[in-house]
Order: sequence, then C-alpha cells, then structure tokens
Amino acid sequence: MTTRYRCTACGNLTRFDVTTTRRTRAFHHFSVGGELVVEDEEVLDERVEEVSCRWCASPRAVVPLEEDDERATEASA
Repeated sequence: MTTRYRCTACGNLTRFDVTTTRRTRAFHHFSVGGELVVEDEEVLDERVEEVSCRWCASPRAVVPLEEDDERATEASA
C-alpha cells in the first residue's frame, strides 16, 4: 500500500520528494558476460525519512492523507 500526501502550505497533492531507507534481499543473477539482473527482490524494512513538497519545497507542511481524505479528493476530481 502506498501513502498519498498533501502539502498544507500550497495544496499540492501530486508532486513530492520522498527520501526513504530500504533494507532488501534479492537474488543477483550474473550472466557469463558479467551483466547483472536483479530478481526476486523482497523489501525487509522500509522507512520514510522525509517528504517535501516539490512545488513549495516545504518539508514541514506535508501530511499523509487519511483514507477519508483520499476518497473526498477522488470524488471531487
């Protein structure tokens, strides 16, 4: 499930810079020629460190949308 955001400073609902840290496990398959293909990647842990608005650059005004807010936003579109 993905989290949607809203900037309370400018009203942005669509453009955000999201900084995350992920810990993953993956199968690395190297060809005989040395080319890497990453397969079966599993996210073991993921943390969102910062979300900032792409329009007004505010990291403090960005809030996650609640499920009720998302439905209201979709209904008005």
